Amino acid sequence: MVDGRLNNSWCRDPPRNSTLFAPLALPRRMTLADDTQAAVDEAAAAIAAGEAVVYPTETVYGMAADATDADAVDRVFEIKGRPYDKPISVAFADIETARQYTEPTDRELAFMTEFLPGPVTVVVDRKPALPDVLTDGRPRVGVRIPDNEVALALCRAAGPITATSANRSGEPSVREPGALPASVRDAVGAIVDTGRAPGTESTVVDVTAGEIIRRGAGVEAIERWLAEG
Repeated sequence: MVDGRLNNSWCRDPPRNSTLFAPLALPRRMTLADDTQAAVDEAAAAIAAGEAVVYPTETVYGMAADATDADAVDRVFEIKGRPYDKPISVAFADIETARQYTEPTDRELAFMTEFLPGPVTVVVDRKPALPDVLTDGRPRVGVRIPDNEVALALCRAAGPITATSANRSGEPSVREPGALPASVRDAVGAIVDTGRAPGTESTVVDVTAGEIIRRGAGVEAIERWLAEG
């Protein structure tokens, strides 16, 4: 692992993207090491320039772009080959920031307080600052607050970012950057590599409907919470 230095071994000539290495397993609320912060800053700069980047989460590797920029979100759909009628969720640094862009009900907010940060996506009403392309014009969007210090640092540095897996649509999720499809690797502006991700998908929940849309990490506790409410 080459901490904090650019590695262009995966890039064609001239290099299109940068692979940015960062240390593993940072405890929550710890200050990021200098080399990790440098990797996050590089990725945030790519996002600010309208690019997509690959980043680690507590589930699988994700693909991040500026979730408030319709063109950047459109680029994520293009890179993934994802149909537009399959919405893309948004990752935030914390609940307070999420509420600037969404309008959760009291019950949804209680759920978010209980389970976030964590491997859970909560579907809530969105505000106009989040573009229609994220949800194919639907009024609701998935909210994600990852339980991963590097992902949270990227959210803090770049603002709301797309929260979708870094794979081609219909293909398996990516647990380590070496498994990225070549088309994804060549299309993104940076890759933040912290090693192998756990691999369990997040659970997607519509709290208002009392519905688990996708079963994933922590689903038993979520089912109990929904039943008790």
